[in-house]
Amino acid sequence: MPEKLTMTNIGEKVVCLVAYHIFFMLFVWSYWKTIFTLPMNPSKEFHLSYSDKESLEREPRGESQQEVLRRAAKDLPIYTRTMSGAIRYCDRCRLVKPDRCHHCSVCDKCILKMDHHCPWVNNCVGFSNYKFFLLFLAYSLLYCLFIAATDLQYFIKFWTNDLPDTQAKFHIMFLFFAAAMFSVSLSSLFGYHCWLVSKNKSTLEVFRAPIFRHRTDKNGFSLGFSKNLRQVFGDEKKYWLLPVFSSLGDGCSFPTCLVNQDPEQASTPGGLNSTSKNENHLFPAKPLRDSQSHLLTDTPSWSETSAKAEKGKVGMSNPALTMENET
Repeated sequence: MPEKLTMTNIGEKVVCLVAYHIFFMLFVWSYWKTIFTLPMNPSKEFHLSYSDKESLEREPRGESQQEVLRRAAKDLPIYTRTMSGAIRYCDRCRLVKPDRCHHCSVCDKCILKMDHHCPWVNNCVGFSNYKFFLLFLAYSLLYCLFIAATDLQYFIKFWTNDLPDTQAKFHIMFLFFAAAMFSVSLSSLFGYHCWLVSKNKSTLEVFRAPIFRHRTDKNGFSLGFSKNLRQVFGDEKKYWLLPVFSSLGDGCSFPTCLVNQDPEQASTPGGLNSTSKNENHLFPAKPLRDSQSHLLTDTPSWSETSAKAEKGKVGMSNPALTMENET
């Protein structure tokens, strides 16, 4: 009777079985949540009214359409612009785009804080499921590393001809190579998204830095490592490792401040007013949710004088608004 490939120590069997099923269940749970969590779309406040839609269709491009967009955007907490300095308007969804919102050509809808459309989960990764996507990467990486680690001793025996001559040895070789290769690819992807979280950036914002009313700023949404982390995972640490929604905010507005421009950043787009490097700006001036506003406390870049100055501007129309379709 051929020798069996199995663990002989009972304690080792128990530990491996428990660890395996914990990693597997967390992996499946987070994968399920990433796939079946619907991407969030902009709220009705960002959609044009029926009269505004008629005005856009009736009026020629020019000052008349700018007035329509001013009426639609004057009370909205939007501070990013297009490359030409125009307000970000989606012609397909007929809405003013919130900050960090983008139109997905696959889903054919605007997605709040869109990161990318992932073919592996057949879903858009954005505000509503970005935490689940991160946990999916983390637990799938741990799952593959665990399989590779437990299979390593038998994989070494395979090359030293210490394994019994059964068909199982080829399964061992295949399992180790598959787990090792997935571990390498997942570690690079997970590391990249950890860097994105630490900088409070999305994949789209890495390729095209957000443009604010005054200038382009690739670090405009960064509030520091701790606050950036809490914006994705929430304030309650007991939920950080579980695929349950705990992100801060509503996805339509984000606390942000302009930082000093560095040589790596793009030049100021045409039509936008340049400002001094030492000037502080308070963003956003309009109200945020309580879960968002408290992220701004104890941030040295905010000044009370500029806060009071900006507070008086609430409700005023945003400058340099021109219509530009961006999908």
